[in-house]
Amino acid sequence: MSAPPKTRGEPITDRRQLVAYMESGSKPAQDWRIGTEHEKFAYRVSDNRPLPYDGPDGIGELLKRLQRFDWDAVEENGNIIALTQGMANITLEPGGQVELSGAPLETLHQTCAEVHRHLRQVKEVGGELGIAMMGLGFQPKWRRDEIPWMPKGRYKIMGDYMPKRGSLGLDMMTRTCTVQVNLDFASEADMVKKFRVSLALQPIATALFANSPFTEGKPNGFQSFRSHIWTDTDPDRTGDLPFVFEDGFGFERYVDYLLDVPMYFVYRDGAYIDASGLSFRNFMDGKLPVLPGETPLITDWADHMTTSFPEVRLKKYLEMRGADGGPWRRLCALPALWVGLLYDTQALDAAWDLVKDWTTEERAHLRANVPRHALRTTFRDRTVREVALEVLAIARDGLVRRARNDNWGDDESHFLDTLVSIAESGETPADELLAKFNGPWGGSVDLVFKEYAY
Repeated sequence: MSAPPKTRGEPITDRRQLVAYMESGSKPAQDWRIGTEHEKFAYRVSDNRPLPYDGPDGIGELLKRLQRFDWDAVEENGNIIALTQGMANITLEPGGQVELSGAPLETLHQTCAEVHRHLRQVKEVGGELGIAMMGLGFQPKWRRDEIPWMPKGRYKIMGDYMPKRGSLGLDMMTRTCTVQVNLDFASEADMVKKFRVSLALQPIATALFANSPFTEGKPNGFQSFRSHIWTDTDPDRTGDLPFVFEDGFGFERYVDYLLDVPMYFVYRDGAYIDASGLSFRNFMDGKLPVLPGETPLITDWADHMTTSFPEVRLKKYLEMRGADGGPWRRLCALPALWVGLLYDTQALDAAWDLVKDWTTEERAHLRANVPRHALRTTFRDRTVREVALEVLAIARDGLVRRARNDNWGDDESHFLDTLVSIAESGETPADELLAKFNGPWGGSVDLVFKEYAY
């Protein structure tokens, strides 16, 4: 949900341009990078309430003061709605969740340093304003109607459309936080293999990062309620995409999928035009009712690509979307997991060997059950915990080889330690929160805002 492109780009005259746009993301291994994104809840320390945009301790003031760290403001209708610094961005989710979309970096050491630098900056400014931030998968206390909406035009359009397609879409927009990593591919064949491996294993990441067991102050019966929310948000644009595993899958098939995803909006002259539910195919034919006679620009396609929300999303890179937000150590661990699995040839082969005979029904079983049971989910003759331990071993070997082959000296495998501890113990972050709720917190979630603040 990043800010719109500032340049309009070339007109789209045929479907092949859309395929070529995705293909242009292919690059040699030496140019692969790591882009980490993480969202966090911002709240007033005095009462733990989420922040409005306006006011002396609002999100707008937070963004204004963050400019001291050499961030440039992006405005919409006179409001600062994002900050940019090189290839990194700070953006706002609909309910005021603050997101860092990190720059594409070469190593996990650089990625973790970027995360730490950002958290230091928001903590410094937050301290001045009486604001704190924390990483959880779902807002633990406040109702949806208690969450202020941010003044971004696309969110108004999405918010009006979401309830037409599912019962939890507005909760997704206003009450969830995630950590993601964006990774590169060398070719169409490399993209396909990475897409299939990461889609199959996304529930394993969901289990390891499960961190959203509370809704409105009480246990909700889930380990990752954030992950469950996506199962009732909008079936046209979510899910685990079984067609990715079909013979012949490639860029063209994914373009066809996106063309079938209903539109949300078109961005023109600094404003969002409501195109919700309309067809991008009609747009390409000059038959979009809200812009009669106009055909799309490549920037319209880039915007449209951001409005599908599968568990793994393909753009000019692959986005891993299955993890709940969490404390800073897990913000570094998420990219470590996927870099270890996907950026080393032997590890990718081993991960593919693990998942290649999983059936559509078995993948659906994991997607349906992991949000509630996480590592305790049964799978074939074992549990997801056991699968996770095997996956982590593959990822660790991949990180060790990656460092050795690229002569970095200190390898990156220690970033996985927090996940290995979770898998070995069988206790998820959600289990930790529930134990505190039922023990020292005395049945209240209020202390989560203090103990889990960054």
